[in-house]
Amino acid sequence: MSGTKGKTIGVIGAGQLGLMLAEEAHKLGARVVTLDPVADAPAARVADEHIVAAYDDRAALEELCRRSDVVTYEFENVPGEVLIPLVERYNIPQGFQPLYDSQDRLREKRNAIEHGLRTPRFAPADDRASLVAAVREAGGFPCVFKTRTLGYDGHGQVVLRSEEDLSKVEPYFGRPGIVEEFVAFDFEVSAIVVGDGTQTICFPVGRNIHRDGILDLSVVPAAMPEALRTRIVRESKRFMQACGYRGILAIEYFVKGDEIYFNEMAPRPHNSGHWTIEGCTTNQFRELARYLLGMPLEEPQLAAPTVMKNILGRDLAAAEAIAREERPDVYVHLYGKRESRPLRKMGHITYVGLSGERFAEEWAARFE
Repeated sequence: MSGTKGKTIGVIGAGQLGLMLAEEAHKLGARVVTLDPVADAPAARVADEHIVAAYDDRAALEELCRRSDVVTYEFENVPGEVLIPLVERYNIPQGFQPLYDSQDRLREKRNAIEHGLRTPRFAPADDRASLVAAVREAGGFPCVFKTRTLGYDGHGQVVLRSEEDLSKVEPYFGRPGIVEEFVAFDFEVSAIVVGDGTQTICFPVGRNIHRDGILDLSVVPAAMPEALRTRIVRESKRFMQACGYRGILAIEYFVKGDEIYFNEMAPRPHNSGHWTIEGCTTNQFRELARYLLGMPLEEPQLAAPTVMKNILGRDLAAAEAIAREERPDVYVHLYGKRESRPLRKMGHITYVGLSGERFAEEWAARFE
């Protein structure tokens, strides 16, 4: 650790991902500087320095780079025209390529296929004529229209079940879109991979359960045949290496029978990996920090079956009550966001030593 003491990690963004990254970086002896347009963003409370500026403020981003030994990002929509010149001049080891590949759903899907992963059928759709053609190319109804950029947590998505639904897409015309085959999957999983070019590790595969289009629960380990689990880990590591990515990558897959379909990826810590903080021998934020600081990676091991519950604004009162109970193996993380809205992510709770079935029996009613 002595070699990392005094090194400074710069983080573009200061939300909850930056907060948890900063906490782990401090444990490794590093300093943290964040940049975010919000003065009291979650990570700003623990960062050693915080720059208040827009994400496309070139001068401010350059100042972040000057103050840092190494720079990363906590969300995928950093403008390329701003970041690429900085990558060429400063130590941003993840580079721009994983951001570029993940910022556009069409590009993301094509990249996945090019590097050997199976995806649902898809086609671009930007107007009425291309929408009709894309539905046909994606296999017909039902299918899903998505905006190609800036979509998350179900935003910018329309499920198309018949021709009558096509009109629902009209408000999005004029923006690049994509139509994807509707895969009637059995469940969704996440694989979170960290690599430094020589070593690649993968966290235990977790099952994702959504509510209102937003991740609600992560259940680890995901119940599935061991051969399928092994294949997901192997393919995720291979994909990251084949793409030449460094740092962290979260990949979501649809699982249907013994088939896996690439859904999307994010080159940053991921909501579905928050459980690793207490449920694993190391965690996604710590391993990203280790990579950024030039330290060897640690192979993660599951500590015990674990469930993570996302806390949205509508769940906040219940989470605060649970925090006051101070129960063993129940870890309440509240992000300290000033404004609470019903569907805004305000925190998460990790239950170590709990199965998904036991969560449903013992805890689910607390959030109804």
